[in-house]
Amino acid sequence: MARSRVTERPAEGERMIDVAVRRNLSVRNHIPGEKSMWFFVVGDLLIFGVYFVGYMYYRGQDQGVFLTSQARLNSDIGAINTVMLLTSSLFVALGTGAARSGKVADAVRLFGIALVFGAAFPVLKAFEYVPEVTAGLTPGTNLFFMYYFVMTGLHLCHVLLGLVILCFVVRNLRSVRPKMTFVETGATFWHMVDVLWLVLFALLYLMR
Repeated sequence: MARSRVTERPAEGERMIDVAVRRNLSVRNHIPGEKSMWFFVVGDLLIFGVYFVGYMYYRGQDQGVFLTSQARLNSDIGAINTVMLLTSSLFVALGTGAARSGKVADAVRLFGIALVFGAAFPVLKAFEYVPEVTAGLTPGTNLFFMYYFVMTGLHLCHVLLGLVILCFVVRNLRSVRPKMTFVETGATFWHMVDVLWLVLFALLYLMR
């Protein structure tokens, strides 16, 4: 009898492990958000990728001009903006996790914090743009500033759009029946905005 009990326990343990494995697989196979958003994300990354390749090519052709122009950027504001977006994305991820767990009140609070940090980005960017433009630095100055203003300006438009989307996410969470898919869709877009800025920050501010 003792032997039969010993042999039954592993079978029960195996069934428990099998259930856990199936749950993990279901989470891994889940694509967050709407599929249409992923088409948009991939398309956006391809467009920015073309700009990145062009920037790298022309930088290699005239490295001296690019380095001299790069030194005129405010790297401190660039670094602070990077921290703002990374922190905002962290709270978006935490908010999404809270929404998945059914903690709607926590999700609303976390997304609200993410909005505050995200809103700091365009404000700081304005403090960076104004002195540059008043100093005569425009897209027509040289190729570096042409790429700088086009890429950061396009990214800024994405940040503003992302902030609007996050506002709708909060509104969705406060509704009677929040849609988890909409929360994930908004989070996906915001994380894409974050990733794009990390590449831009590395190319425009850090690369020597």
